[in-house]
Amino acid sequence: MRIFGVVGWKNAGKTGLMERLVAEISGRGYAVSTVKHAHHGFDVDQPGKDSYRHREAGAREVLLSSRRRWALMHENRGAPEPPLERLLARLEPADLVLVEGFKRDGHPKIEAFRSVTGNPLIAPDDPSVCAVASDVALEGLAVPRFDLDDTRSIADFILHRVGLEQAGPQPAPAAPPGTLRDDCFALPEGVDWVPVDEALSMLRERLEPVVASRDMPVSEALGRVLAEDALSRRANPPGANAAVDGYGFAHAAAGGEGPRSLPLVEGRAAAGAPLAGAVPFGSAVRILTGALLPEGVDTVVMQEDVTLGAGRIAFRGPVRPGANARAAGEDLAAGVVALPAGSRLGPQHLALLTAVGCARIRVFEPLRVGVLSTGDELAMPGDGPVGPEKTFDANRPMLLGLAERWGHLPVDLGHVTDERPALRAALDDAVSRVDVILTSGGASSGDEDHVSALLGAEGRLDHWRIAIKPGRPLALASWKGVPVFGLPGNPVAAFVCALLFARPAMSVLAGAGWSEPQGFDLPAGFEKRKKPGRREFLRARLGADGRVEVFASEGSGRISGLAWAGGLVELADGARHVRPGDPVRFIPYASFGL
Repeated sequence: MRIFGVVGWKNAGKTGLMERLVAEISGRGYAVSTVKHAHHGFDVDQPGKDSYRHREAGAREVLLSSRRRWALMHENRGAPEPPLERLLARLEPADLVLVEGFKRDGHPKIEAFRSVTGNPLIAPDDPSVCAVASDVALEGLAVPRFDLDDTRSIADFILHRVGLEQAGPQPAPAAPPGTLRDDCFALPEGVDWVPVDEALSMLRERLEPVVASRDMPVSEALGRVLAEDALSRRANPPGANAAVDGYGFAHAAAGGEGPRSLPLVEGRAAAGAPLAGAVPFGSAVRILTGALLPEGVDTVVMQEDVTLGAGRIAFRGPVRPGANARAAGEDLAAGVVALPAGSRLGPQHLALLTAVGCARIRVFEPLRVGVLSTGDELAMPGDGPVGPEKTFDANRPMLLGLAERWGHLPVDLGHVTDERPALRAALDDAVSRVDVILTSGGASSGDEDHVSALLGAEGRLDHWRIAIKPGRPLALASWKGVPVFGLPGNPVAAFVCALLFARPAMSVLAGAGWSEPQGFDLPAGFEKRKKPGRREFLRARLGADGRVEVFASEGSGRISGLAWAGGLVELADGARHVRPGDPVRFIPYASFGL
């Protein structure tokens, strides 16, 4: 969905500009929708109207419909205001959505500016503002400036910016010192680069489980994801019991300092063979680990601390009340949540569920992850004679292995050549077989990059330029309702993007919730200068001196660096000069579930 925003301070002319832009752009034949960030106290309904009465009665949503229009009103009722991404998802498809307000969101914007307001410009401090429409001349702007009343030129700029029309003459902004205008990090005209955090937030907001659920015996559920909370069927432990082999008694009869001597009663209490009857006050009984505490016993003294005589025991005090005794339900009470929905079940979870009496649980079916490689240049070892023009397809076994390691069901979709009909047929076949598709190659904008082109033309392409290195050409899309991750063709970039984007997204699709990797600040054992514009991930491992060392090359084709490394170093979006000893964020492979 193409979106473009209009921002500005109060009385800067935002709404007037929006009104003129809607008329101008819709007059050119484009379908235009709008989103307006309103004052917190606004209302579109009136007291006395039927719809108002519905809302006042407690309806969460009220939908009004007539031959002329329909309108949906949703009551937040104390819940946080929905993010812009969720609001946009409510809209039907349109050529362009114009957004008024929402200054803090990262979509491209033009600032409306009127000098009479006396407010400062937003543009210098907000990189998402890519133009200014003002009623006065402005000096030193790093972005194009338009006359506030020149609606046609502003519309031309917006339509070019979002890719709906070719660019006409544009005012050239002066490049400020340090602008990467001729550098590969610079943002090409008409292309909106999306920061890593924004792309991840979009995924987290939009995705939800796509797999079915069913009941299953706990004994067969290893590796599955709980589809609903698992409640304890009984307490653990179910009754008060002894934690050690020893002698049990009532603490009130043997408390205090100094040696104590108690007569023994006949019999003993053992696990699975409780003592029949009660222990008299002031007496003790032989008790073994796991045995239920007999009536009259609340404390156990270890047998190593006891001297055994003729029908009596002696021990030195003091012994604390309840020593070496487990209370009923001290681990889990009956009826509480033993494991929450979304838990992926390991052996330790099966132990807990069994201990609290769960025989069957409801789990999600495994997420079916299809992996498809694209490119005329690809071959596989064993296919016969392979010339130097061919490249062995390292991505497919790597991505299938990642899917399996993360607990999903890998599905090999094979390899297609650089022909759009072949790719379309492969995707059409995949949607009936898998829940999510990982492709590699063809995600950029070249002549043979059919993945991004086809997804953009016939599917739904959300982002195709992520501000990340390695991995700039990354398509986050869907094909006939099935999520598609168009990963780069270079194996290192495909690996990093799979860890950062596909893994947490597939975790949500599988019902396990969003997964965040755990990083650690450790001293650098290297030096690096980083330019602004993209987040960078370096293959790295811990050296013998406890410092983080990085692979000798940052090339995305150097697959040996993946095997050499033990994790990734993450360098934030801004410029940085890392010197030896400086703290850097190291994310071990184990934090990515490897």
